Amino acid sequence: MLNINIVCVGKIKEQYLKDAINEYSKRLSKYCKLKIIELTDEKIPDTLNNNLSEKIKSKECENILNHVNKDSYLIALDLHGKQFTSEEFSQKLNNLSMVTSNITFIIGGSLGLTTNLLDSCKEKVCFSKMTFPHQLIRVFLLEQIFRAFKIQNNETYHR
Repeated sequence: MLNINIVCVGKIKEQYLKDAINEYSKRLSKYCKLKIIELTDEKIPDTLNNNLSEKIKSKECENILNHVNKDSYLIALDLHGKQFTSEEFSQKLNNLSMVTSNITFIIGGSLGLTTNLLDSCKEKVCFSKMTFPHQLIRVFLLEQIFRAFKIQNNETYHR
């Protein structure tokens, strides 16, 4: 069975997002072994400059790298990544499952990911050119992974 890990910065505070994450996690248990690793985000001061922003991102990204399996296929969620249709994403996951048993998706904090971490990933995926809260992207990712498995198995799911 495929292991899918999601390493993300920031705790989910809103109950409706927790409920959605729990629902998709439950649905995904039929298709893969899912593990969500939620890391603490760094406090962002009201007065933020580039230097401080880079220090915060570096600290968060170092923590991310300490929590990823080195044998896992790393995919970062990034605004500059490749955009997929749901069918293409499904095919991508299916192809990856032929060559690896571990896929790790990385969702950074509100300041994003460092170049160093992005360079260590095999791929970068972009869900939209729009900006969304990173907590909401977690739900989007889980839904698309679930949809990908439904597509792979020719099972009905709303279109």
